[in-house]
Amino acid sequence: MPVAVRCLAIEDGQRRPDAVGKVATMAENLHRRGKSRGHRNAPRAYAAIDLGTNNCRLLVARPDPADGFRVIDAFSRIVRLGEGLVRHERLSEAAMRRTIGALRICADKVRRTGVVRMRGVATEACRRAGNCDDFLARVRERTGLDIETISSGEEVRLILQGCLPLFDTALPKAILFDIGGGSTEVVWIDLAGADPEPVDWISMPFGVVTLADRFGGNPISADGYRALIAEVDEYLAPFCRKNGIADAVAGGGVQMLGTSGTVTTLAGVQMALPRYDRSVVDGASLDFGAISEISGRLLHMDCDDRAAVPCIGAERADLVVAGCAVLEAVCARWPVGQLRVGDRGIREGILRELIAAPSQSDTAGNAAG
Repeated sequence: MPVAVRCLAIEDGQRRPDAVGKVATMAENLHRRGKSRGHRNAPRAYAAIDLGTNNCRLLVARPDPADGFRVIDAFSRIVRLGEGLVRHERLSEAAMRRTIGALRICADKVRRTGVVRMRGVATEACRRAGNCDDFLARVRERTGLDIETISSGEEVRLILQGCLPLFDTALPKAILFDIGGGSTEVVWIDLAGADPEPVDWISMPFGVVTLADRFGGNPISADGYRALIAEVDEYLAPFCRKNGIADAVAGGGVQMLGTSGTVTTLAGVQMALPRYDRSVVDGASLDFGAISEISGRLLHMDCDDRAAVPCIGAERADLVVAGCAVLEAVCARWPVGQLRVGDRGIREGILRELIAAPSQSDTAGNAAG
């Protein structure tokens, strides 16, 4: 898969032509100051921001020979950028203020950790909003962060890059899905070659925030829940037929990997964790029977009861049932029996590519040679 990286990049105190925005200047200044504060020999730091319809997430990492990179700082906040987008096709003022507040924290962490190269991306909410350009201009002005809106295809590519370490290479095919806030991506992957490749993918135009908005804060009835599963399957069925996925599943050799707040939340509930713990959840497995049992239990709870469940809380209580419906539709369409849970995706994909990309000095050396 080709690597196409647009990023803020500062190498050895020199601003590269693609380094833009105030964060580039701040990172450059901090990098210079660090040389006089005992950080001369510290490994370079890289940053990735994933601005989704529901969450704003940051990872800062340094290269690590064993695992590719080691996370040195992280941030995640539910901002619901896409709240109300289904009705108005615009980002609301309240959602933009919440998101800019979270991005200011990201910018501060980028400054303090001496990041030399970063990339920030926005997904479905910004793809759909009529005022996206104005919003991203405000972000740039108020935080210094240059966030780019990426296509669904680029989103899929980055998710796959981020999840590669979790695949079982003994199985030749994989179904990867990401239930987001505003869209849901499903990818059919060939793992047989040296480099895993997406054979085909779809981006369904709904996620937990947009589905919850559709119900207007009212609980989803059992009939509504079943109708939602059927609606999701209307997208999955032709994708399945086109790629012969059902036959491959029936023959064995197909694995499933889910990376989303819905999947990680259900894993935490199944483990009865007193609080969410990424180190325990990432890479765990979920049996389809457990998914069905937990989803049914959550469907019949009211919002307050769901909020009291550890690993759900008030911020996810009104979203998790819609996510369960999408998840159950995927499991019913492709009954592989269990799925691998990934608390990773776009940010990890960005970091792997930033770290692997040649530095300015490498590029100059290659040109000279």
